[in-house]
Amino acid sequence: MAELRPSVAPGPAAPPAPGPSASPAFASLFPPGLHAIYGECRRLYPDQPNPLQVTAIVKYWLGGPDPLDYVSMYRNMGSPSANIPEHWHYISFGLSDLYGDSRVHEFTGTDGPSGFGFELTFRLKRETGESAPPTWPAELMQGLARYVFQSENTFCSGDHVSWHSPLDNSESRIQHMLLTEDPQMQPVQTPFGVVTFLQIVGVCTEELHSAQQWNGQGILELLRTVPVAGGPWLITDMRRGETIFEIDPHLQERVDKGIETDGSNLSGVSAKCAWDDLSRPPEDDEDSRSICIGTQPRRLSGKDTEQIRETLRRGLEINSKPVLPPINPQRQNGLTHDRPPSRKDSLESDSSTAIIPHELIRTRQLESVHLKFNQESGALIPLCLRGRLLHGRHFTYKSITGDMAITFVSTGVEGAFATEEHPYAAHGPWLQILLTEEFVEKMLEDLEELTSPEEFKLPKEYSWPEKKLKVSILPDVAFDSPLH
Repeated sequence: MAELRPSVAPGPAAPPAPGPSASPAFASLFPPGLHAIYGECRRLYPDQPNPLQVTAIVKYWLGGPDPLDYVSMYRNMGSPSANIPEHWHYISFGLSDLYGDSRVHEFTGTDGPSGFGFELTFRLKRETGESAPPTWPAELMQGLARYVFQSENTFCSGDHVSWHSPLDNSESRIQHMLLTEDPQMQPVQTPFGVVTFLQIVGVCTEELHSAQQWNGQGILELLRTVPVAGGPWLITDMRRGETIFEIDPHLQERVDKGIETDGSNLSGVSAKCAWDDLSRPPEDDEDSRSICIGTQPRRLSGKDTEQIRETLRRGLEINSKPVLPPINPQRQNGLTHDRPPSRKDSLESDSSTAIIPHELIRTRQLESVHLKFNQESGALIPLCLRGRLLHGRHFTYKSITGDMAITFVSTGVEGAFATEEHPYAAHGPWLQILLTEEFVEKMLEDLEELTSPEEFKLPKEYSWPEKKLKVSILPDVAFDSPLH
């Protein structure tokens, strides 16, 4: 539960952030991390020292369900001359370390990130006659924060979140989100590390799909050029009834050209998926990956988990809604970037060398495999093949219903344990499939209907006997039982 109240942020005459000599009462009321972020808010809104806030009644560190202690809501007058409409500006408090006493976040020093290193913001177009900000964005931000706290995965600029529901629970077409740097909030140095500000941007389904097929940054740049779809500050208008491609059909050409030139920087998703080893009889439980009642699936090793986590560090669900965020294989200067287009990619993570199989879980070469996906995950297979493998990259599905993963790799990927001689290889429950460019082209022809999943009925099966590969697209309910 949350309540709405005016904030008690320090006013114009407030003393500086508490230090060693500050009174305990002041330090408790205005913790240093909180005070530092308030300072950035007051820089932007000097005339609003006490904005309305949505605050958690029971704080997360006292057992409450909401990780964000507060969400402050400001009235931003925009700039009509720059096509920036008046809007409500929401700013979260709690993803960074507000207190510095380990009640929520472990203190790791002043040079690194504070807590998770960021806070969320959201800009919502103010409707005519609206005297107070709607509070639903605060719950949306709490949902994203719960995902971060539960998964310990962070967001980066260019990420996207598949929400599959109008953000305000209305009939709006704005049903998904992209994330970008807030255009006004500057990074803040707090006593507990650095805090940056990531802005949530509401988008339509067609815009989300384009971000998946190409990249989030490209779609954000297009949104900035369309005033009614976001404009320079990417302000969300829940009443927007047209996609940017309906507003300006030429923008689709720019996306198509970008996909053809750059491929996709979506290198993995969390998904409802499973795989079976058809090389061995089902009763061979020792090495078969087929799941049977009464048996426990082999778990991923620590190094495997770390490596897949690097590729899928944001691949879980939010509030039981599928989340398909972009996965980027490396970080540079604190921001996340995909590798430039190349015919030679790598499965190495930043902190490890190429995959070295562990002695306790040997890598097995498989003769024949059966892949299973739900409809939403299956619809991404053409993206995986055309946008990733044909550009010399890899793509990973991480199961959200079990401890398993499927990684497709091209012949140019380094560090893979699947090879051209043995294209199907498993390391515990992690399956890798190496596909040649010729076979990828063949699969794209056969799987063309997956690009319009609403036009076919489930279940659907595809088979390539000469390659000993089978792919099934199944209803979601098929992944709810232990027998996949």
